[in-house]
Amino acid sequence: MDIKKFWQQSVTFDEYLKNAEERLQKPKNQQDVDFKDYYKLGLQRMHRMLEKYCPDEQQLQELRRKNFKGKILVICEAWCGDGSQALPVVEKFFKDYEVRVSYRDQEPSLIDSFLSNGGKSIPVIIFLDEDFKVLNHWGPRPAYGISLLNKHKNDPEAYPKDDFYRDLQAYYAKNKGYDTIEELLTLI
Repeated sequence: MDIKKFWQQSVTFDEYLKNAEERLQKPKNQQDVDFKDYYKLGLQRMHRMLEKYCPDEQQLQELRRKNFKGKILVICEAWCGDGSQALPVVEKFFKDYEVRVSYRDQEPSLIDSFLSNGGKSIPVIIFLDEDFKVLNHWGPRPAYGISLLNKHKNDPEAYPKDDFYRDLQAYYAKNKGYDTIEELLTLI
């Protein structure tokens, strides 16, 4: 797989937001129509995270200590709830780095190389070196979010999907991206 090709076809975060707004206003296909409410919610969440997220100084010091010299490619879609929480945090925390977004559904061979338990879960955050070699990747949600999902999957009657979604969003609102960055820093 030529990840450099995906990098060259990817968009900046600002372009990603603009494209999401356009797809909400003028859907390109039936999926855009079907996902209209998810696009709207995703955009609201991304704008809220951009407003609320403030990089933690200790985490910034850790990033400087690691002396990371690469790039960050994120596989995502604007309708994705987890992506709407993680992507703005990554964009702001790694503001001094090149961060670009590749659409999951545009070219399946990229996500097929980063499956999560056999599924095309997003976001996937990929750390690349200067020569586009994959150093590591993360996704689709912080460990606590994964534990909530597993709780739901293990006993959906006792912990229904609506409870899972409520608890996950409450966690994201309270945590404000701290755990996401903490986990990402361990991969650099």
